[in-house]
Amino acid sequence: MTKSQLSKEDLRRYIKNFWLLVLGGIGIFALFILSIALGLFGKLPSFRDLENPKSNIASELISGDGKTIGTYYLENRSFVKYTELSPNIVNALIATEDSRFYDHSGIDFSRTFTIVFYNLIGKRQGASTITQQLAKKLFGREKKKNIYVTKIKEWVTAVKLERNYTKQEILAMYLNTVDFGSNAYGIKTAARTFFNTTPDKLSVEQAALLIGILKGPSYYSPIRYPERALARRNTVMDQMVKNEVLSAENASLAKARAIKLDYNPESHNEGLAAYFREYLRLEISKLLEDGTIKAKSDGTPYDLYRDGLKIYSTIDSRMQQYAEEAEEAHLKDLQQQFLKHWKNMGKDPITDLSPGALEQAMHRTDRYREMKELGKSDLEILSDFKTPVKMSVFSWQGTIDTTMSPLDSIKYYKRFLRSAMMSMDPQTGYVKAWVGGNDFKFFKYDQVATGARQVGSTFKPFVYTAAIDNGFSPCMKVPNEPIVFEDFDNYSPKNADGKTGGMYSLREGLAQSKNLITMYLMKQLGPKIVAKYAHDMGITSEIPPYPSIGLGVAEITLYDMVGAYSTFANKGIWTKPIYLLRIEDKNGNIIYENKPEIKQAISAQTAYVMCFMLKGTTILPGGTGLRLRGKYKMDMPIGAKTGTTQNQSDGWFMGVTPNLVTGVWTGCEDRSMRFHSLNLGEGANTALPAWALYMKKVYADPTLKISKGDFTPPDTLSIELDCTKYATETPPAEESEEDKDRLGF
Repeated sequence: MTKSQLSKEDLRRYIKNFWLLVLGGIGIFALFILSIALGLFGKLPSFRDLENPKSNIASELISGDGKTIGTYYLENRSFVKYTELSPNIVNALIATEDSRFYDHSGIDFSRTFTIVFYNLIGKRQGASTITQQLAKKLFGREKKKNIYVTKIKEWVTAVKLERNYTKQEILAMYLNTVDFGSNAYGIKTAARTFFNTTPDKLSVEQAALLIGILKGPSYYSPIRYPERALARRNTVMDQMVKNEVLSAENASLAKARAIKLDYNPESHNEGLAAYFREYLRLEISKLLEDGTIKAKSDGTPYDLYRDGLKIYSTIDSRMQQYAEEAEEAHLKDLQQQFLKHWKNMGKDPITDLSPGALEQAMHRTDRYREMKELGKSDLEILSDFKTPVKMSVFSWQGTIDTTMSPLDSIKYYKRFLRSAMMSMDPQTGYVKAWVGGNDFKFFKYDQVATGARQVGSTFKPFVYTAAIDNGFSPCMKVPNEPIVFEDFDNYSPKNADGKTGGMYSLREGLAQSKNLITMYLMKQLGPKIVAKYAHDMGITSEIPPYPSIGLGVAEITLYDMVGAYSTFANKGIWTKPIYLLRIEDKNGNIIYENKPEIKQAISAQTAYVMCFMLKGTTILPGGTGLRLRGKYKMDMPIGAKTGTTQNQSDGWFMGVTPNLVTGVWTGCEDRSMRFHSLNLGEGANTALPAWALYMKKVYADPTLKISKGDFTPPDTLSIELDCTKYATETPPAEESEEDKDRLGF
């Protein structure tokens, strides 16, 4: 054979071997992919996994007016459908992350080979499609696995995703899983966090900013690095122009606009209705733990923090906002009065603390418990509590960064007055506003449902209710004279002003909160009958069978008091206050529904007469609620009762209108810390103003449709309410001008 002939044979052999090598390589690669697909290199997502991809979805708390007012989460993520997405966010995502998204089936091979070339010459670029990225986010990467095995797994999973879902569904799933920083997972939470809007309303520049963040949530954070975020936003818009989903002219206009954020990072300690959100969290946890909410179809219990539950509450976001604003405005002013009052006495409120109060407060702190668990002695712990450290503390002017000892911080917080408010619709029982305290971040104790305090004169309407229901007339005249209870160690209370004499109708006695008139009725009725009426109207606290209950010595929650007073405005029907309507799973299936509890506690006639009598508090001479008409110019029909406990430790105000009942409590954490002046410490000064500020906002909002009308009388009314037919109502005996200026007890 010649040399040239050998060369041809060699060439054929080389070509044959080359193709054998190529085809063999392809075959081996195909077998490699097949073995991965068969799970020989580890489990791949099953069809069920693909149909139900696991992702930590935040549970949403939805207000009665349809607003999301809170979330419970491990990762703050809420899901949206493709139809709820703005075209701007979809276009920005595809233009930036995967311009050939609609042209491939999960893997973009042409882009992959191009990127491999760029990486070989030192220009690192990512080649993953949106579907591949979704596969990684949904099913993760196993640690210590070969990178090539992992990548092929993502390819296989991406192809499976493309077969099981439409392109639109994949886009929505992707945008629901990504992390935008600032504790915002998913596009719905991100839109709310950065712009206080919804995904369907995102503008071009807003969408571009959010998609730009995805490259590095910390590095491109518009909060920490606005210049970087701006540059990245504009790059995304350039990509949108390049992909012909945004005109150059519109891009130029959008790029000229500065970043405009409405930043609302979500936190368990902050935001609207923080006390309510925490109280509800604990309540739902109980429902899950005790089996009231049944397990899922696979037998596993629902998880409040992972399963994307929809929690529908009765809270109205507008009324909640008004309540929080009213409490803040009032407490800012009242706290100044409190400190000025003590300064004028030349004392510190701390001097009134009962013995051992500071030590008890110290024992309740996490700091103390942690040191005890570490085996520290009491002496070592006390030394630590006396050592100054850096801390942030609450003030009505905003958080203050300072240095003080933990013991001094306890004293600091003891000086603050606390307040709570609850507002409900008496007909439905729906709680509309719930303010448990000053600031949940610094004051964790919820005074609405967990803090029972003495209620003072706000208990008196229960005495009068028992009297009216047992045949007493609101026009009946009673002597304003001391009453002695011989069977109770000759108990004989006095009026707040110490005065006696004169005759008062029951309506006048309630309006002016005369203790002796109440005691007259207590003597006639007996404590047990009065306690029964209070319990029938929804009071769950223990009420001791003593005459002093008529003056409010029983400790009752604000929650119970508002529910009980609602009986007056609801024709005698007590409806248990409702704050949770129902809970749905992420697919909209109802897994819990609240059932209302109602009962006829008193007759409709008695309820109406009590509304008539309570209105006297705001219109009769000497009425303890006259400040509503004077200072606050509120001339609509309002039933009301003020309450002040012994030594002005607690101030109360209960306000009743035809379709809204609201209660306010104010006082210090420790009852020994208080106003020493009745004029300053009475409920008309410590609680009534918050109610007035709240209701003025409520009445001013036409969307709430809160009536300014009068109470509707029952079909049958046999009790005479026109007291002028009997006799002229007698003014308080020997009442001075100074007394007339004192507007409440």
